[in-house]
Amino acid sequence: MDVAVSQEVKTKAAPVDYQTEPSRYKHWRLSFDGPVATLTMDAEEDGGIRPGYKLKLNSYDLGVDIELHDALQRIRFEHPEIRSVIITSAKNRIFCSGANIYMLGLSSHAWKVNFCKFTNETRNGIEDSSRYSGLKFLVACNGTTAGGGYELALACDEIILVDDRSSAVSLPELPLLGVLPGTGGLTRLTDKRKVRKDLADMFCTNQDGVRGQRAKDWRLVDEIVKPQQFAEHVKQRALKLAELSDRPMGAKGVLLTPLKKLADDVGLHYEYVEVQFNRTARTATITVRAPELVAEQTVEKALAAGANWWPLRMARELDDAILSLRTNELELGLWLMKTSGNADAVLAMDKFLLSHQDNWFVREALGMVRRTFARMEVTSRSMYAIAEPGSCFAGTLLELALAADRVYMRDTEEAESVATMVLSKMNFGALPMVNHLSRLASRFYEDQAQMKSLGNQIGKKLSAREALELGLVTAAPDDLDWEDEIRQAMESRVAQSPDALTGLEANLRFGPVETPETRIFGRLSAWQNWIFVRPNAVGPSGALKVYGSGAPVKFDWERV
Repeated sequence: MDVAVSQEVKTKAAPVDYQTEPSRYKHWRLSFDGPVATLTMDAEEDGGIRPGYKLKLNSYDLGVDIELHDALQRIRFEHPEIRSVIITSAKNRIFCSGANIYMLGLSSHAWKVNFCKFTNETRNGIEDSSRYSGLKFLVACNGTTAGGGYELALACDEIILVDDRSSAVSLPELPLLGVLPGTGGLTRLTDKRKVRKDLADMFCTNQDGVRGQRAKDWRLVDEIVKPQQFAEHVKQRALKLAELSDRPMGAKGVLLTPLKKLADDVGLHYEYVEVQFNRTARTATITVRAPELVAEQTVEKALAAGANWWPLRMARELDDAILSLRTNELELGLWLMKTSGNADAVLAMDKFLLSHQDNWFVREALGMVRRTFARMEVTSRSMYAIAEPGSCFAGTLLELALAADRVYMRDTEEAESVATMVLSKMNFGALPMVNHLSRLASRFYEDQAQMKSLGNQIGKKLSAREALELGLVTAAPDDLDWEDEIRQAMESRVAQSPDALTGLEANLRFGPVETPETRIFGRLSAWQNWIFVRPNAVGPSGALKVYGSGAPVKFDWERV
């Protein structure tokens, strides 16, 4: 690691804020025309989120991706009339040259990996909206499309490349930088676009990429179009894709108002989410609050509440908290997940959400909850769920416990303050993990007898002993042992190697089922955590370090 980077980490660089809105964008323009939205990338060279590099050639950093994530959210919630999205570039003959190489060379290892993870999740969010929300994505590659720029294209439903004899698509990370495409490039080539492995081998070891008819023949793009017809072809194709969508044409959107957030030395404070730091113990306690009252729900009331509607606001706050902790609090390695509020209110909300998924706003709110919870399992932090008297691990909020590495539930003899858990239909598939399974199905390896037994418990307030017998909790200490057992579990966890724990958690959380998403995140944890620290990439003469300097790369030629 560079001395300068080490010093930056030790002196705690200014925290990253993941909240933004269109008037503050530096790198993207968002426009609307009927059922089609256009996201135009125009990276501001001097607008990097950290000093020391310029975002030339439409390259990007975390700040660019934060804006892209926000723009996608605006389209989802504020513009329900939008049915297809064109992603293109304002630069002449350049779509996107990928992640900024000088930024990567200057960054700490943790920054690089967190950057790749957030970028992956944003691209997965594009595919999630195509799968669940009826939003279709078309990328118009109007010039050079390299590295992360091509990976952004791969996340879209269709790729159109301008056929101008010079514009190519490429994944040049291996020949240029000694690393691999870190945001799902190889996985989407094989799993999604079915590019033959020998052709993918040639493609990924050639820094110049592939253009024209060959790019189409190799299934790297869907269409190639001459410059004179390019703009009109893209427009007409976007309109065709829009016809496949079921998003409403005349609905009024919901404004995503800024989150009310207070960040201080002791934690992060929102309306429904509270995060308490314990730097000495290296833990963060995350408490998610449910409403206290059971209120009658209607679609009209949900739309009137807008961004303040509990499912949406809770999910946005938790999403922001997760991202803030990942980036700004690297040493808080154990998250303690807690809940509070009225379980009956959560169960009533679950019933409403599941019975009104045909409404665009309800569907999008459910999607926000799904994507937020999915961030948890791919986060390199240990997670314990703590269920005590007053907890609200019911339905949607029970997913927070099911996402944790362990669940501790207090078995108390005081009848008036007993801890309970409640299953709802929400726990049986409406909020899938990135392996496309419910957390219950993943936990019990899709054992049908077990799932049927759990289904029979829907709506019942389960005691600690009942939850333990059903396999929903890891341990249920009684009042006498509770404090000591929790303390010992916490102290032993934070004393162990963070690197080994990350590997352990990444292996255990998803069970035997593989999907493109689990493969992407598994490979990110494995190969990027390895290749990004090897001298061939980041040593004094490594490819990533000497890029652009004119100095020769020096490789260790041993194959390991």
